[in-house]
Amino acid sequence: MNAEELQRRYDAGERDFSGVDLRSAKLIGANLAGVNLFAADLTNANLAKAKLWGANLGGANLANANLTRGNLSGANLKDANLRGAKLKYIKIYGANLTRACYDSSTHFTPNFDPVSNQMQKF
Repeated sequence: MNAEELQRRYDAGERDFSGVDLRSAKLIGANLAGVNLFAADLTNANLAKAKLWGANLGGANLANANLTRGNLSGANLKDANLRGAKLKYIKIYGANLTRACYDSSTHFTPNFDPVSNQMQKF
């Protein structure tokens, strides 16, 4: 699936995109509030400024994804792979980050504490 097809189907009312392959997708500024991307592969995807509030990204592979200035408030990121992801200036109020993994190349918003959000470093 590519970014255009995802957006078209989302705009038509579809919300469940569990397990889809969206590697390197360009979803800059996309409005995907409430989308279900459980276990989706979003490696190297560009989700800068995307509206993902209430989204299910549990178990998703977001390695090296760009989420800069995205809105992930209330999103489920439990068990997500955030290694190397760009998480600068994101809105993440009420998000579930339990066991989401990160590494030394993950870029967080200033003053964000992954440990207090129950994330795991690898």
